[in-house]
Amino acid sequence: MPGREPASSRPAGRVYRAWSGTVTLIVAGVVAIVLLGDAALRAGWSEMLLLAPWVLLAVWVVYVVMYVSMIETDAAGVTVQNSLRRTRVRWGAVTDVRLRYQVIFVLDSGVQVKSFGGPVAGRPGRLEVGRGERREPPALRDLDDIRRQWETSVAAGVPGGAPERSWDVPAIAAFTVIVLWAVIALLITGGPA
Repeated sequence: MPGREPASSRPAGRVYRAWSGTVTLIVAGVVAIVLLGDAALRAGWSEMLLLAPWVLLAVWVVYVVMYVSMIETDAAGVTVQNSLRRTRVRWGAVTDVRLRYQVIFVLDSGVQVKSFGGPVAGRPGRLEVGRGERREPPALRDLDDIRRQWETSVAAGVPGGAPERSWDVPAIAAFTVIVLWAVIALLITGGPA
C-alpha cells in the first residue's frame, strides 16, 4: 500500500500498558506451569499433553483480556491495541489527546480512537509525607509524555492520513492452535466425561 510503512521500519517507541495486566499474566503463567508440571509428575507426559490445551486456553484469555491492550508511540504515530484489534494513527491526523477514564485520540476526521490499555484515570495523587504536596498520578505523567511526543512530531511535519486497522495475527494463530489441540485431546480421550 502506498504510504504505509512496515512495522519493522518504524522507529521503536514507548509502550504504555496497565501494570495490573502484566502482574495478572505473570501469575497466570506461573499457575499454568505449576498445574502442568504437577500433571506431568503425577500422570505422565501423555496425560499432561491432553490437559495442556485447557490450561493454555485460560492463559490465552488472561493475555487477551488483561495484558494485550496497550498504547505504543513512536516518532511517526501511535498504535492503539484493544484486545485483538490494532489501530495505527499517524500523528498528523491527531487533533487532541485526552484522558477520560482511558486515553482518547481525537482525529481530524472527528473519529475518536479510545484505548482500553495504557494510562487510565485513577484516584488523585497522594500527599507527600512532610511536604503537603500532592504527588502527580502516573497516568498524568504518561499522558504528558504522549502529548509531548504528539506535539513534537506534528511540529516536525509528520503527515496525517486515515487510520489503519489490523488484527493481532499471532494471538489469533495461538488461539487456533490451542483450539485444534483441544479438539485432538477430546478425540483421543473420547470427549468430556
